[in-house]
Amino acid sequence: MSFSSQVKNELLKNEYENRCCLKSLFYGMALFSKSFSFSEITFQSENEGITELFKHLLKELCNIESKIEISPSGKSFSIDIPSKKNAAKLMTFFGHNAGEKNLVINHSVFDCDNCRNAFIAGTFLSCGTISSPEKDYHLEFTVAYLNLARSFITLLEEHELSPKFIKRKGYNVVYFKDSEAIEDFLYIMGASSSMFDMMNIKIVKEIRNSANRKANCETANIEKTIKASMPQIEAILKIKKKKGLDFLSEPLRQMAQARLDNTELSLSELAESFEPPLSKSGANHRLKRIEQIAEEL
Repeated sequence: MSFSSQVKNELLKNEYENRCCLKSLFYGMALFSKSFSFSEITFQSENEGITELFKHLLKELCNIESKIEISPSGKSFSIDIPSKKNAAKLMTFFGHNAGEKNLVINHSVFDCDNCRNAFIAGTFLSCGTISSPEKDYHLEFTVAYLNLARSFITLLEEHELSPKFIKRKGYNVVYFKDSEAIEDFLYIMGASSSMFDMMNIKIVKEIRNSANRKANCETANIEKTIKASMPQIEAILKIKKKKGLDFLSEPLRQMAQARLDNTELSLSELAESFEPPLSKSGANHRLKRIEQIAEEL
């Protein structure tokens, strides 16, 4: 099951004590449905449970009977209200009138402090999707009408959320890409379990990314050290082949053998491997002297 389906299934289980919140939830579902006008209302979803909820609320709140139609592929469920009488009844129930030029949110529907949260949950059930936080942080709403999208953005901004907006294939898309904003959004609309799941996934990702960065840094440092030691090793091998390491003085011979045995150690680490430890400049001086001898050979 996708994370988006998980969130929607959690929202379907929410219970609302106040009837005004239930009305606000239904308003969000209807207003952001496929079509919402005095002539026709069509609700469509890939989630059968969401469509069943729309049917139930349509009957309970407006006393309108409806039938769920299943697409030939079986992947889409829809409810059509082609009757102008019933469509007008539903529009009037939410405080809209036939003379409206632009479809926007009617805030008079919200009677209590929790109504807006329920409305946002209904909007997400109708036209929202969210990516798996394991892959990406992205939550969006695909809205059919431009002024409705703008009205929705204003409502979200009242919750101190800052959504972004783009036009995509003729639709208006309101979206979030900030993980903390998405977490706040999940909490506001009542998907707290999904919010905690997202937070846990984010923590694991951050720990994994930190470990990967550290490992990559260590790998890069090792490669850098080995690259720096290659001229030293080539010089030591040249001396060993032509004269043997006993040709060197005892301090230089010890340094040559230590470098051959520890190609991955940095200069500081190589210096500290001696007993007693050498200074970094002392170790560097011996290695430079070895390289000079090899050149002379």
